[in-house]
Amino acid sequence: MTIKTSILILGAAVALAGCVDNKRNKTVDRGFDSHPVSELNAGIWVDPRGCDHWIIDDGVEGYLSARLDKYGKPVCSGIAQPNLAVGDFKKGSDPI
Repeated sequence: MTIKTSILILGAAVALAGCVDNKRNKTVDRGFDSHPVSELNAGIWVDPRGCDHWIIDDGVEGYLSARLDKYGKPVCSGIAQPNLAVGDFKKGSDPI
């Protein structure tokens, strides 16, 4: 095995190790500036079909969730053009 192949295998192993998730509570931001996700500022991203998704970007991690009405149906408000995001979602708790 060459050094180049070894480096590629090591890099792939490190990348895949980041995919293992033993954390059960998804309501807490576990970054170096941890906050409950409910304390972060969310914006809205509009998907290509025109439906809304809650979006939070704290600079290291990002969160995305479909925006649903009380019956579980997608909300398509028309707040922005498809594929655009609006609101103070960047850096989560520290809006830009």
